Amino acid sequence: MHITERDQQLIDDLRRQVRDGYVFPDHGMDIADKFAADDLPSPTERPADFAAAATAALYNLSRDGHLRVRHRAAGAMDGFDSEACREFYAAEAVTNAAGMQSVSRLDKTTGLLVVAPYLSPMPMAQPYVDAAFALLSGVERLVIDLRAGRGGTPETVAYLCGFLLGEESVHLQDIVTRDGSAQQFWTMPQHDRLPDEVEVAVLTSSKTFSGCEELAYNLQSTQRATVFGETTGGGAHPVEIFRLSDVLEVTVPVARSVNAVTGTNWEGIGVVPDVPVAADEALERALGFDTPLVPHGYSTSL
Repeated sequence: MHITERDQQLIDDLRRQVRDGYVFPDHGMDIADKFAADDLPSPTERPADFAAAATAALYNLSRDGHLRVRHRAAGAMDGFDSEACREFYAAEAVTNAAGMQSVSRLDKTTGLLVVAPYLSPMPMAQPYVDAAFALLSGVERLVIDLRAGRGGTPETVAYLCGFLLGEESVHLQDIVTRDGSAQQFWTMPQHDRLPDEVEVAVLTSSKTFSGCEELAYNLQSTQRATVFGETTGGGAHPVEIFRLSDVLEVTVPVARSVNAVTGTNWEGIGVVPDVPVAADEALERALGFDTPLVPHGYSTSL
């Protein structure tokens, strides 16, 4: 493409955000230095095409599914703490029921919770998660379907886990930034939590990603659930949003997850199911399993 001065400014800003923000500084510098924009569509004349092409180029350099450029015709956002971002996700929580896509009873004792497309941030998600588990009260078996789940925040994942991981707080993970500072995430046991005796199955697909992967990983690592399905997408890095133009933004992974049980995460690997099965057969397999879904009792530490 012919690079205009405005194009060059935007591309330089993109490189700077990756260089200065990426969770692993050396890798971020390498990605930024190698990011070539000569063959990409113009970000000012064809922003949607540029976003798609730049995301593909960044993935080829990083293998990080969270590093991406997004086109928003209604206006790009700048930071999760921005008013525009809060308003956007508040509206999305209403539209998507905060990710509680459906709650049903498959029979008198078996509940099904479908989480999609993503878990909304707290506190927007709280009333919807509360309502879902109120409807699940009394089940003896729960299936959590994450096959179409694409993400969610650590706060919301921790809140949901509070309905499943007993009456004591459980340390789930630390979010560690590139400078080494860390934020811990613990469950907050809920009044309507399900008893420990309730068996839990989690369904995954190769498209399950990000915060929904964390939910599966948390429940698997604490031995609270059995995971049925496919190995997930492998995105464990929390991100920040940076505005590039009126309609373009870049999400940059700025931290890494460290699970309290495993000491690592699912980045680039995915959550490996306990029972590998094609995603479209996972529900049937979970319901037809002829042994308990989890051992009696579960571990919250190594």
